[in-house]
Amino acid sequence: MPSVDGGSIHWRVADIAEPQPGPGQLLVRVKAASINRGESVLLKTKLPTGAGGIDAAGEVVKTGANVQRFKPGDRVAGRCAGGFAELAAMNEFEAIPLPLELAYEDAACLPVSFTVAHDALVVNGHLAKGETVLITGVSSAVGVAALAIAKFAGATVIGTSRSPEKLAKLKAAGLDLGIHATAPNFSAAVKQATHGQGANVAIDTVGAAFFHEILNSLAVDGRYATIGQMSGAPKVELDMDAFAMRRLHLFGVSNRLRTPEQRAQSARRFAEDLMPAITQGKVRPIVDRVFALEEVEAAHQHVYADRQLGKVVIRI
Repeated sequence: MPSVDGGSIHWRVADIAEPQPGPGQLLVRVKAASINRGESVLLKTKLPTGAGGIDAAGEVVKTGANVQRFKPGDRVAGRCAGGFAELAAMNEFEAIPLPLELAYEDAACLPVSFTVAHDALVVNGHLAKGETVLITGVSSAVGVAALAIAKFAGATVIGTSRSPEKLAKLKAAGLDLGIHATAPNFSAAVKQATHGQGANVAIDTVGAAFFHEILNSLAVDGRYATIGQMSGAPKVELDMDAFAMRRLHLFGVSNRLRTPEQRAQSARRFAEDLMPAITQGKVRPIVDRVFALEEVEAAHQHVYADRQLGKVVIRI
């Protein structure tokens, strides 16, 4: 369970009441759950009444009324409430069926980060083979998910990070060009790498701090997906002429801010488009470290300190 002490978030293991599945819900025995760094911002303003954690993978043990797609014994992953626990309630519409070939630790990385990256690149970004993708914060959970999906789609990928070491490691995952995030005018490096054309799609997990550099990095008809605000700056001045001159497209992507119907559509589309490739190992999440449930505090501090490359997973 999380608590806030002097502005810092801390975690402890505690006994809480066993959740029960409501209508249209699954009760899942959680095998693994992953940490989303964006949750820390929400936790400082609103602590959950239960275990916390929104990404989980495990086995269905009970179903609520009107559940049609799943039964006890089925392996699933999905967004849920209280994923850092032995049992969690999960909405049926957000549950993704898991093949036996996929480990729970890998599956726990999929529900939020991969569905958001898929939404940004494929559903709204209309990424095509041979195009170039720019990903800011490429070593983040959404960043490495976007990298994996973009490479599977046949794209060239340019990524930024504050860590040269992380950029070097991501070369093995297909990163074509890594740019140190503190370098001024990184748009020049993007333009040089694309023979003056610019990136076709930008996946921005950082926010306003890089907004203008990303705009300058985009090609004509470029698509800009804003996903995160790791820089802490939510607002920026918008140059309308820049958009008109190069016919740019700006759109936002979120999992948390979508309606249940929209999240159901995202989960279904993601499963249809990418689960076969994930099952075959053609698209793989990057698991930085796996912690035991008893190490939940250490796991979160590892993420808060920005030590991870990809996802940190808690094995239940």
